[in-house]
Amino acid sequence: MAVPVAPGEGPSALRRFVLPGLFVLALFVALFARRGPDQMAFGGNTMGTTYSVKIVGDGDEATAKKAVADALESVNARMSTYKSDSELMKFNASKEATFDASAELRLVIKSALDVSKQTGGAFDVTVGPIVNAYGFGPKGSKTIPSDEELQTLFTKVGHQKLSIESGKLTKTEPELFVDLSAIAKGYGVDKAAQSLEELGFTDFMVEVGGEVRTRGVNAEGEPWQMGIETPTDGERQVQRVIPLRNKSLATSGDYRNYFEENGVRVSHTIDARTGKPITHKLASVSVVYSNCMLADAWATALNVLGEEDGLALANKQGIAALFIVRDGEGFKEIESEAFTKMTGNSP
Repeated sequence: MAVPVAPGEGPSALRRFVLPGLFVLALFVALFARRGPDQMAFGGNTMGTTYSVKIVGDGDEATAKKAVADALESVNARMSTYKSDSELMKFNASKEATFDASAELRLVIKSALDVSKQTGGAFDVTVGPIVNAYGFGPKGSKTIPSDEELQTLFTKVGHQKLSIESGKLTKTEPELFVDLSAIAKGYGVDKAAQSLEELGFTDFMVEVGGEVRTRGVNAEGEPWQMGIETPTDGERQVQRVIPLRNKSLATSGDYRNYFEENGVRVSHTIDARTGKPITHKLASVSVVYSNCMLADAWATALNVLGEEDGLALANKQGIAALFIVRDGEGFKEIESEAFTKMTGNSP
């Protein structure tokens, strides 16, 4: 998860409460308490999480608030798996081979399929039935499905069964279930940022559930300071502070959404190639990218691949990624070549 960092604050200054709601509130207060007359700051709830926006410069705050809220609601209405009447859920419920989809939904699914192909299927938005079987979907209790159940579900999973043809979504499996939770939130950030750009704002930060997009500079005329969270179960704190300007940051990790059964940690991140939760020592991956949609997707994809394969692919694709790996009682950081170059840590 990425979190906004106020000027002068660093990892030691951002130790916060354990409860997520209190943590977000504390960050919100710390970030916006210094608000001046040339700044706007607001936030709210969306997509089952929270969002926050900070804008530098003059403008009508009510108009900015409405533009962001409308953009986020539009994405939620199209791509949520928690809304039975969303466009995505209508596609999932349809048993027809083709579906007339909006340009936005087609764009996000095409982007997801591109990442699937580049990762050999490690990233796969059709893995929804297996995610649901473990109890990480919209409904159900946390449980480990039997091998027989997984084998049955595997027949309904596979990015190869989903395509876009002649402007329509096409599926070869009638019961295909698409879950865009690993990419749609990032797209929502992009749409909210676009709405602010269309209003003429040039310096702002948009954050939804820890996924961030920035433009221009902060109130001090410096790049926006974004914190990458330490992947711990207890006290929440910032591991690294990353300066961002006209870039996006997204983090994927298994340290929040998981359960334990018979002493075994069961992550919500499912490797679509095996149908099993990830078990490697990689705790989180943070990706810096030009847009938040692909930062979101690549963070999840690299997290599924693990420390070695994920790093190799990030270097091959030129992706700026920070891998935080469990190392005994602590963590070690591994940077992709592009991340090291971006942060100026090259020897």
